[in-house]
Amino acid sequence: MTENWLEYSEEVLEAKKEYKPIVALESTIISHGMPYPQNVKMAKEVEEIIRQNGAVPATIAIIDGKIKIGLSDDELDFLATSNDIAKASRRDIPYLVATKKHGATTVSATMICAQLAGIEVFVTGGIGGVHREAERTMDISADLQELAQTNVAVVCAGAKSILDIGLTLEYLETHGVPVVGFETDMLPAFYTRTSPFNVNYRVDQTEEAANLIRAKWDLGLNGGIVIANPIPEADAMDEEVITNIINLALKEAKENSINGKNVTPFLLGKVK
Repeated sequence: MTENWLEYSEEVLEAKKEYKPIVALESTIISHGMPYPQNVKMAKEVEEIIRQNGAVPATIAIIDGKIKIGLSDDELDFLATSNDIAKASRRDIPYLVATKKHGATTVSATMICAQLAGIEVFVTGGIGGVHREAERTMDISADLQELAQTNVAVVCAGAKSILDIGLTLEYLETHGVPVVGFETDMLPAFYTRTSPFNVNYRVDQTEEAANLIRAKWDLGLNGGIVIANPIPEADAMDEEVITNIINLALKEAKENSINGKNVTPFLLGKVK
């Protein structure tokens, strides 16, 4: 029944027929994360990196109510330039599909759509998590609940530095989500290769990661896996520098009575 809502690109369809590895990609960064034309350039470069490494990219989005598994160049351009693209999380998918609207998928929505399409690996920049002062605001990313229940492995550069990473790890532990470091003992923090927190397990070979993923689901242990892969050293920021920037931004937010959901965009702006 779910196949009625899915629409595959020719490249992805061919990959499924030939049992080639397929890697899911989100689309929120295209519509809501970067300006045009850098967003299109980035999306195409990421897809090409996946092809060069022997897999097939499947950028996911909702267009005219159809869940698109793999996008054409015209569809990428549409997502990158249109002002009529909703930011789609789990709660938004039924509405966007039923009303034949457009949506760029977040981490949580991409995981759902990837599982519907039988894609087991999804690559993104950084996962969401428990926000700072969440004990007061209850601001917790839907990404974490999706990782608790959806069978997709999420390869990422860790959790974003602006989050409460300690509480994020506690939440994932409570829901039985393994956090695995690829060639690292420490959880990277998106902008940085390190953080004050350790991963649960370390793997140094892709085969080890694949075996861990397969063992989890073969045992009937539902839910995702975080594969934390630090960004290259050349692109990383210094942990102390980024921590100081965030702490100063938090202080400024309190002084200016910026609170609730307004804190995150304020912090991101200061970091940028």
